[in-house]
Amino acid sequence: MFTHQGNKRTSSHNLQIASLLSFVAGIVNVAGFLAIQRLTTNVTGHFAFFVDEVFKLNFWEAFVYFLYIFFFFLGSFSSSLLVEYITRKNSNYTYSVPTAIEAFILLSIAIFGKQLITDNPNIIAFVLLYAMGLQNSLVTRISNAVVRTTHLTGLFTDLGIELSQLFFYHEISSRAKLFISIKLRLTIISFFFLGGIVGGVFYMEMGLHVLLFAVLTLFGGLIFDSMKLRVLRLKRKFRH
Repeated sequence: MFTHQGNKRTSSHNLQIASLLSFVAGIVNVAGFLAIQRLTTNVTGHFAFFVDEVFKLNFWEAFVYFLYIFFFFLGSFSSSLLVEYITRKNSNYTYSVPTAIEAFILLSIAIFGKQLITDNPNIIAFVLLYAMGLQNSLVTRISNAVVRTTHLTGLFTDLGIELSQLFFYHEISSRAKLFISIKLRLTIISFFFLGGIVGGVFYMEMGLHVLLFAVLTLFGGLIFDSMKLRVLRLKRKFRH
């Protein structure tokens, strides 16, 4: 899931990472909004608010919205920087390290978020947007731009295109590729929705501690991937 790259990746690997990371993004999206009334998984809306505040000459508010956009960008930039650096040192941990960093970021908000809501809610937005930028860049790199998990606009666009193509593509191979892609889109949308439900329901009881579900999901994925890799290595060792 995290270790397979390039030609070694299959549609099954993409489905696994899509379901895991879209579930995390769904939790972050709803928990962040309920906590501070801000979008914390994408920046499309923030750009509109940024322009609106500029035209109103509310430059401080505009600067805050600019920072939302910047921190998402910074997460994406630093994720790619880490991937390039780690690949040159030890490719076995190329994607595990950024994923672990994301988990620790979410853990910090889960622990300190309640105080930040009162003292400085913008810090929550900055940190969560950074984490989602990191995740979006990471999954884009892993899947060769096939999977994106932090927002749904592009997914619904792609899904609409691919569903319409089913009326015109009748070759078995073409339809098989379309069905694989449609299945992937629906998986991401479904798990994002499921994460949102979990985030909304448990936020009422737990507040930002609901992010612990996202943390456990990320660490669970890393542990599962690591164990699976070790089993495969043991099998290869015994074969030889």
